[in-house]
Amino acid sequence: MNPFPLRLLAPKHWPTWAGVGLFFILAWLPWRVRRWLGRQIGKLLYKRNHKRRNVVLTNLRLCFPEIDASRREQLTRQHLQEYACALLDYSLLFFRSRQWLYKRTRIQGHEHIDQAIANGQNVILLLGHSVWLEFAPVAIGQHYRAYGSYKPFSNPVANWLIARSRLKDVEFVVAREEGMMKLVRALEPGRLMFFLPDEDHGIKHSVFAPFFDVPKATLTTPARLTRLGKAVALPVMAFFNTEQGTYDIAVGEALPGFSSKDEQQHARYLNTALEALIRRDIRQYMWLLKLFRTRPPGDAKLY
Repeated sequence: MNPFPLRLLAPKHWPTWAGVGLFFILAWLPWRVRRWLGRQIGKLLYKRNHKRRNVVLTNLRLCFPEIDASRREQLTRQHLQEYACALLDYSLLFFRSRQWLYKRTRIQGHEHIDQAIANGQNVILLLGHSVWLEFAPVAIGQHYRAYGSYKPFSNPVANWLIARSRLKDVEFVVAREEGMMKLVRALEPGRLMFFLPDEDHGIKHSVFAPFFDVPKATLTTPARLTRLGKAVALPVMAFFNTEQGTYDIAVGEALPGFSSKDEQQHARYLNTALEALIRRDIRQYMWLLKLFRTRPPGDAKLY
């Protein structure tokens, strides 16, 4: 349940609701029209938002040094267009029916989930930050029971809308501050846990491991969750199919060796698995994240 808080009707929230009204209109446009609008917004972001553009360029320069400067600029522009397209497609999550969305989502690699469930294993889905990640729970929730953690949004209207959308696809969500054990205790065969593993959350619960050959503060939490929950960990990423207008959710094979306590090794396995999914379409990964904000001792800041 996600009851509507009457305080969201206060005048200070009216500008946000006006934007929500525009989203309602967007949800009923043909996908090619919505995508054209997103691409125009992405072009403006590229031209006007120098801060975000520089974060993307820095990440691409670090991760793909073999790509020349003009190609990185092109990829940056394309990425910001994908990002804007994904933001507009949030309208579908808010206002179109799940039955309508189910016809437009596909799971590639679902056999990895099915095999783990058939073996009586708990399953953790390590969902990477593509710009389309919100469509992964839609696709998974059509066929499986699931739950996950979340971080509240600062805008209360957006927070309510997104929570309302997510609870259509999962049984429940757990706030990050509620801790790891609540996530572990909810694991059972046939109920999947979503966990987002690829942000830089500092060094406290991380180790440095190569990500596209660049040292990255990589969370050790996924390995601990997998070990405590006696689970298998499957890398997952969501993509938009630009030819068919569908949302394709790619599920990889189980990460090896997560039952051991070698955190450095786990971090390498995780990053390698995510890299393989990212390479399916570089443009669609969330390069706007400051992936390398935390640096090894003595290394200069990158952003």
